[in-house]
Amino acid sequence: MITVQSIDKYDKKHPTAITIGTFDGVHIGHRKILNKLIGNAKDLHLKSTVLTFFPHPRMVLQKDTDIKLLNTIDEKMMILGNLGLDFLIIHPFTLEFSRLSATEFVRDILVNSLNAKKIIIGYDHRFGRNRDANINDLIAFGNALDFEVDEIPAQEVDEVSVSSTKIRKALEDGDIETANNYLGYHYMLTGVVRRGKGLGRTLDFPTANLSIKESYKLIPKIGVYVVQSKIDNEWVYGMMNIGFNPTVSGKEKSIEIHFFDFNRDLYNQKIQVDILARIRDEHKFESVAALRIQLQKDKEASLAILNK
Repeated sequence: MITVQSIDKYDKKHPTAITIGTFDGVHIGHRKILNKLIGNAKDLHLKSTVLTFFPHPRMVLQKDTDIKLLNTIDEKMMILGNLGLDFLIIHPFTLEFSRLSATEFVRDILVNSLNAKKIIIGYDHRFGRNRDANINDLIAFGNALDFEVDEIPAQEVDEVSVSSTKIRKALEDGDIETANNYLGYHYMLTGVVRRGKGLGRTLDFPTANLSIKESYKLIPKIGVYVVQSKIDNEWVYGMMNIGFNPTVSGKEKSIEIHFFDFNRDLYNQKIQVDILARIRDEHKFESVAALRIQLQKDKEASLAILNK
């Protein structure tokens, strides 16, 4: 897959079969649409292409700084790259872009810039300034400008919407199993390992403190989780605490991972952590000694899950 960081950087000599959307989570519902896109593109000798936008339109149009997404843009690029797409076009979403008329968007962007020959889009898709054009308008544009429109039916669009809602709700509730089932892969957190206070080392449970720069990334419910990470092409496993470390009067929310049988320096390295299961809520223990005993129990519980 080739990633293009703006519409105007796409080489329009390649005719495209294209779909448009945020595809947050790239979950199993999305993948039905994307597999259809890829299959259609191959049959028609077109380039399968996803057009997406960043920042998320709500961040720009509604100034929604509290929006939480399932994927960072880098995670989305990685997941889409594994599906067999030809092109991913990530266009900067701006107020100016949002003011394009329906005619300007279809003629100048989809046809003249992206050489669209087939567009696969939801039955309820709206586009253009004030979202005033719909699928029927797009079909009319297609008849005039020589491209075909393939409508994604209500059932599939609703499936995508329901899946996204259920994934977010499951993560907020700590139900990682449901989230992973709907995603079709393990929910991931990606960040850079920073130095912490070193408490874990004094407890014989040294941790990697994960710093996630993207404030819009949805962090699951506070608690203890079983995780895996690929480091230097080797899978390592461990347990992760998301929370405030109340036993030692922690004030800031942190994400700390203890990897089993692992003692390499990860400081300032970027790592991806896949969440496999949830063990328990975070608790305040009566002493650091009691916390150490619980951490050993958590490790045993994690290993039992991993051994299954």
